[in-house]
Amino acid sequence: MINLDRDITQASKNMRAVRVKLKLTNAIDEELVKRGLLNPNRLRVYEAEALIDTGAVRTAIPVEVCEHLGLRIRRQEIAKYADGRQETVGLTGPIIIEIEGRETIEAAMVLGDMVLIGQTVLETLDLLVDCKNQRLIANPENPDRPVLRV
Repeated sequence: MINLDRDITQASKNMRAVRVKLKLTNAIDEELVKRGLLNPNRLRVYEAEALIDTGAVRTAIPVEVCEHLGLRIRRQEIAKYADGRQETVGLTGPIIIEIEGRETIEAAMVLGDMVLIGQTVLETLDLLVDCKNQRLIANPENPDRPVLRV
């Protein structure tokens, strides 16, 4: 089960929204380009503004973004919201998520009407939320690149 600590719409209403520009890339396309099996012009990329929600665990993308990127739904999972609701959602194949010059790869839930970034991406990219200034910042302990915790 995938836990969402709050509804996306509710999150944007109740907290000072922290939004960030990001780039999403179909990770399978990128690998095929690197191997010379796909024309680089066919690499599927999506640039957008995303809502950062520290109460959410996983990344979520709208169905339109999933389709634009040509992502396959690998399986169905149950997403649980903070208010107790549960919903079956699709979980995509791998997406490269690039924020503030740092990138990671993960699957995303398909739901909602905007791109939502949760804790897993923030932790992996070693980014912190500066709520006062409504922005993301690199962890001051690791300003040059992410450091993964074991």
